[in-house]
Amino acid sequence: MRNKRRWLAAGAVLAVAGGGVATAQTATAGPAPRNCPTLHVSKGWYGANHAALQKMIDERGSCSGSGGAKPVATFDWDNTVVKNDVSDATLAWMLRHDKVLQPTSWKATNKWLTDDAARALTKACGTSVRPGRPLPTSTNTGCTDEILDIYQDEKTSGGKTAFAGEWNHRRTVPSYVWITQLFGGRTPAQLTEIARKARAENLAAPVGTEQKVGTHTMEGYVRYYDQQRDLIHTLQKAGFDVYIVSASSEPVVRAWAPGVGIDRDHVVGIRNTLRHGRLTYGVQGCGDVKDTHGEVLTYMDGKRCWINKAIYGVKGAKAWKQQDPAHRPALAAGDAETDVTFVGDATGVHLTINRNKTELMCRAYDNGDGRWLINPMFIEPKKRQATPYPCSTKGYVHPDGTLGPIHRPDGSVIPDQQDRIHG
Repeated sequence: MRNKRRWLAAGAVLAVAGGGVATAQTATAGPAPRNCPTLHVSKGWYGANHAALQKMIDERGSCSGSGGAKPVATFDWDNTVVKNDVSDATLAWMLRHDKVLQPTSWKATNKWLTDDAARALTKACGTSVRPGRPLPTSTNTGCTDEILDIYQDEKTSGGKTAFAGEWNHRRTVPSYVWITQLFGGRTPAQLTEIARKARAENLAAPVGTEQKVGTHTMEGYVRYYDQQRDLIHTLQKAGFDVYIVSASSEPVVRAWAPGVGIDRDHVVGIRNTLRHGRLTYGVQGCGDVKDTHGEVLTYMDGKRCWINKAIYGVKGAKAWKQQDPAHRPALAAGDAETDVTFVGDATGVHLTINRNKTELMCRAYDNGDGRWLINPMFIEPKKRQATPYPCSTKGYVHPDGTLGPIHRPDGSVIPDQQDRIHG
């Protein structure tokens, strides 16, 4: 087993390479913390995670008396801070209430949308509704189903490929782009208000609720995680600058973020370009990539780029690179491959919510710097994955979409990892 630098309080349990667990050594004593805000919600945290998070807050927050720039904490949103997906909830609400607008042409909405998909959408949704006017998706089940088949399965209802072409698989996903493009034609304020209505409905629905949208069954509820709300509030009280960095549309997340005390200036999501104050099908670029049709999202390596750009003011191609420790978050939290790069950039804690996502879980269980914390989902946690994560063969997603072994910074390969921290 490789030597690992330990920093957590004695008794903290961490996943390590090769299976089993390791007990962290007691960190060197520093100045006694003063006026430290404390985490209140302990239920739901796995093992010593609660204590480890508190220790990081004590060491990095304003209560440490260290001074200097405010430390930063960054959280993914869907299934990290809340249970379920707020973009899906918003789209479902829009489809049930006739809020998706007819495009000039379906082909124009997304550069990767195939001719087969455009024809299927045109046939299902018709051409009688003028561009810019609401489609009757509450009653036209065929139109609703076609939209959801293409978004969820990336295939038409007839089984034909919906998205094709080339894209950097560590920067974007065509279907992720497309859902933001389905919001096109609305002002950001209108979309946020629609998301608020979806929020009210989903918070009121009991846990486990499902809803019918067309003939599709979708999740019908969303919940804030009490543990994450408490963590965010405690971080803020301790002097951290806390941001949401989401692969959902930014105006949608703005409807939800106040529920955990995050204001609009601390939300970074997919930012569509505006024309005459309305959302277009274009997406703002990052780094050395200009405004595009969605070649760069707040997704995987794109999340690092946007954190560097929006939080630290890094410009140009340098925004794609890992920055020095002073310009990286102290804590980063995520649950999926879309989060793996920015969660790995954190200098204090890499908080990982286990949703059985291979690349993220491989790095978390390998625990290369001794700072990875793994926690089951707080509501309806995933069961143990029966087979090991294929870290050594098919864990890493290359830019061209092919899969390969995951390498550590020193070039060695992460071995396959058993799923050990789960519901």
